[in-house]
Amino acid sequence: MSVRLLKRFSLWALIAFLGFLTGVIVLYVLWVRSGLAVQLWHTVELTEELSAEHADRLNSFQDYQALEDRLFTELRNKVYALTPTGPEQILNRFSSGSAADPEERDQNWNRSFELTPEDPIGGVLLLHGMSDSPYSLRAIGQALAEQDYLVLGLRMPGHGTAPSGLLSVTWEDMAAATRIGMAHLGEQLDGRPLHIIGYSTGAALALDYALTAMAAQGTEAAVAAQVPASLVLVSPAIGITPAAAATPWLVRLSRVPGLEQVAWTTLLPEFDPFNYNAFSANASLQVHRMTRSTTARVRELATNGPIRDFPATLVLLSVVDATVSPEAAVDNLLGRLAPDRHGLLLYDINRRAVTSSLLVTERAALAEQLLEDPTLPFELTLITNAGPDSSEVVASYKPPFSAEPTRTERIDEPWPADALSLSHVDLPFPIDDPLYGRYPPPGNDQVFLGQLAIRGERGVLKVPAQWLLRLRHNPFYDYQERRVLDWIGAANGDQQPSRDTPNEETD
Repeated sequence: MSVRLLKRFSLWALIAFLGFLTGVIVLYVLWVRSGLAVQLWHTVELTEELSAEHADRLNSFQDYQALEDRLFTELRNKVYALTPTGPEQILNRFSSGSAADPEERDQNWNRSFELTPEDPIGGVLLLHGMSDSPYSLRAIGQALAEQDYLVLGLRMPGHGTAPSGLLSVTWEDMAAATRIGMAHLGEQLDGRPLHIIGYSTGAALALDYALTAMAAQGTEAAVAAQVPASLVLVSPAIGITPAAAATPWLVRLSRVPGLEQVAWTTLLPEFDPFNYNAFSANASLQVHRMTRSTTARVRELATNGPIRDFPATLVLLSVVDATVSPEAAVDNLLGRLAPDRHGLLLYDINRRAVTSSLLVTERAALAEQLLEDPTLPFELTLITNAGPDSSEVVASYKPPFSAEPTRTERIDEPWPADALSLSHVDLPFPIDDPLYGRYPPPGNDQVFLGQLAIRGERGVLKVPAQWLLRLRHNPFYDYQERRVLDWIGAANGDQQPSRDTPNEETD
């Protein structure tokens, strides 16, 4: 082929590719614009918010709380005061007095909270996920406070107010808030052990903080960065879908007048008092940036062998997770840490409820692979059916470098008859959660999202079917809570077991 023909072919190939790309963008824009319209809470600018650039202006957590007070006053004036009320707004969280109004609940869990026992034995920082709020880790926080830990549930910048915060927040802003929270706990506890529980994006923030604190050891910065004694990472955002890498283009495209909706990958009515239903392209971008950063730092530390002296890390994960990569927790973190100090609590699918012919892919393969792998340097606990024809559930425990489980423990709660698996969003919530639990609280007149069983023709609801399909609470939460309390207690140097007595284990 001549050079001229090669150049001509390359030109036509480029034109064809650009034409295809333009077509895809046009179709995407048309699809986005056919959805829900952007509302006030998607566009409002709230200025009383922490940014990494100005974090040094805050000298304490009390300063952060004062800033948060001003932020929520701004939210009331700019959003709630301008949003209609009445029956048509009964499920709008931004309509004052509605069934979804977080201010109508006993406590507005969108705000940072602190649980202070009389004589704390250690401190625990709770870090929620992207689009989430401190509510997500409320239950475990209360259990830890009963065990005499000082607990700080920290609201991340851009969260707990209006979804518009997701348009501009950066992961550096959230990391700055994390440093403020850990510094506060350190000041209160005078050298007593500190721990972090992170959910989804909060898990990545916990990992980032731990890596930074470890790097600071032996320097002046170590004074302000105490290395956590343990990490508990719930559905951790250590690896996410590669499609997130395309989000910078959506962010840029959304700046074109008339294309503001492109900034949002999801637009739904805001009926959840403690979680945004909208999700932005920028939010995806920030999670992508953070996971790339933490993964690269872990990989660099592991260049010369398994990472030693890393905080005792327990990962809680469902083998089926449509938001983050379960494999990444093993490949990018647990598999790179020194043995005999870390663990994975993995929830299998309900093997009685489904057969392989009904699954889109064999998502349960990871559980079988890990259970049979004799090279794993961490302990594995698999929550699975007692048998293929049983709804009873057991925890199968496999120590590091073992080819098979060495003991099992019966779990009191069986698989719910209508549950195929757990999901990304349900692990931190107990069965009796007042918002996401199995049954609504007695006499409840507020929105309850735990068991929505709605039937009808498609296209009737503004809520997509995949939202309704996800389990919202963890049937095995009591077992999980005990494991978390024991894990943190062991890392804290506390020899007392959690107050829940486990079932007898069998070899």
